[in-house]
Amino acid sequence: MSQLTENASNMLASTTSGTTLLIFVQLASRLFIFGSNQIILRSLSPSILGIAAQLELLFISILYFSRESIRTAIQRQPLLRSSAPATSTNKDGASSSEEQRQIRSQAESSQSVVNMSYLGVGMGIITGVVFGAFYVRFASEEVLETPLYHPSVAVTALASLIELCSEPFFAVVQQYMLYSKRAAVEISAVFVKSLVTCFTSIWASWTGRNLGVLPFALGYLSYSLMIFCGYFLAIMPLSREWQFSFLLSRITPSDKVAYVAARWPWTLILLSANVFFQSIVKHLLTQGDSMILAAMTSLQDQGIYSLTSNYGGLVARILFQPIEESSRVIFSSLLSSKGTKDQDASIRAAKVHLLNVMRGYLIISVLIIPLGPALIPKMLHLLGGQRWAVPEVDGLLALYCYYIPFLAFNGIGEAFVSSTASPADLRRQAAWMGIFSACFVLVAYIFLAVCEMGARGLVFANIVNMSVRIVWSFSFVQRYFSQHKFELALHEFTLRPRTYAATATITAVLSMMEFRANPYGDLIQLGLGGSYVFLLLHSERKHIMTHSAKLYQVLKSKAIRSKID
Repeated sequence: MSQLTENASNMLASTTSGTTLLIFVQLASRLFIFGSNQIILRSLSPSILGIAAQLELLFISILYFSRESIRTAIQRQPLLRSSAPATSTNKDGASSSEEQRQIRSQAESSQSVVNMSYLGVGMGIITGVVFGAFYVRFASEEVLETPLYHPSVAVTALASLIELCSEPFFAVVQQYMLYSKRAAVEISAVFVKSLVTCFTSIWASWTGRNLGVLPFALGYLSYSLMIFCGYFLAIMPLSREWQFSFLLSRITPSDKVAYVAARWPWTLILLSANVFFQSIVKHLLTQGDSMILAAMTSLQDQGIYSLTSNYGGLVARILFQPIEESSRVIFSSLLSSKGTKDQDASIRAAKVHLLNVMRGYLIISVLIIPLGPALIPKMLHLLGGQRWAVPEVDGLLALYCYYIPFLAFNGIGEAFVSSTASPADLRRQAAWMGIFSACFVLVAYIFLAVCEMGARGLVFANIVNMSVRIVWSFSFVQRYFSQHKFELALHEFTLRPRTYAATATITAVLSMMEFRANPYGDLIQLGLGGSYVFLLLHSERKHIMTHSAKLYQVLKSKAIRSKID
């Protein structure tokens, strides 16, 4: 097997195993956070949880505006080789000129992504100061009276800057697909964050101190320190092996590539700028629920919604997010170049992967919709204590289960768009996102302020928001495949009609049982749910196996392996 084919096979294996590792990271992270939260949840009031949700929004917003557009641009940076430079030599014992050229090109590519990452650090300083000042200046009186609120905001902003300093390492990890190192670092960081948050809260409770949301801020700080130190120890030695520097360094271009100040590729800067303006609107749509809650509802409603989204969004964070990240890598690798002889085979592979993900999401959806509303509230009663065992929380959790499938399909649709869209497409998407954002604010205002539906109204507004985004994303996907003489039909990934009928039936039965007192109700629900899961998997097993076989056959072809490399 040629070196090219071998490297491509390694990349495919890394992408597949990487998805598994990312799912494992999310699962372990959620378990750590979930466990620590259960320890402090019984003594945590909804108001403090609401302020903690605002603190999390600050942390996420600083990171998102500083690095998201740069990360997206870096994914488009080609890397000719997916592993360390080979040591093959010619008969005289000297490296071949072709090998040296590939090593130089790889080093240039790696240095480019490292240099681009430093732009995120610079942006983080600006966004950290601006957002931190905003959170202090415009906080409500109730929030400002919370003990140690100002130090908590400062510590959270500092934590975001420290995490941004690890971006050069993260960029190399993603480019070389060092998923095992990423998994080790992130799991360690989440574990330390959970310990710090949990034990700080326990210490405050034992000593009678009121620390407000400071334990959560210290958790973010410990997480960021572990991320930076972990990546530094794991990745720093690789720069010598791959002949680039993790410092901001000058680049001597080997090809006709334009650089700004001999450090930043002009094409990546332009792409980052286009993605940045689009990402502003996207972030407003993604985190708009938290922003609107903070502006229009009480801290208690914010705390209830935060708890509900954390419980109801476990599937999205554990499963959907890693699949979305790995799908971006696959789509970018297969569809980044155009006009090559293997283009049709690459597009076919991308389509098969997309169909597999969407079919998998449909199967997950028909499991969550009937079973989630019946099971998740009972889980909260068991773990959260009587403080949270109220009808308002139960109803919101049940409603949130219907929102989860919308999160899934929007994620994979936008992963395809971000991997294939041209700068002009991204500008059009930003314009449409602006329209969607305005619609979302209007709908949320109607549900929250006019209809006074509280947190339930925000879930309905989010469903409307995700629906229009899904329609736009998949219209883009269909246009893309049509332009390349491929078609994406609905019947290619939908489930059997009898599956939908069974889902509707079991959903209605379990919903009716919620309103009828029965000493054996929980046992009956468990039996019905288990039978439904078994029948569903049995009914769809042939389709699952068929699509998995198709994906394997497409990806193992030599043409696709060479294309990805």
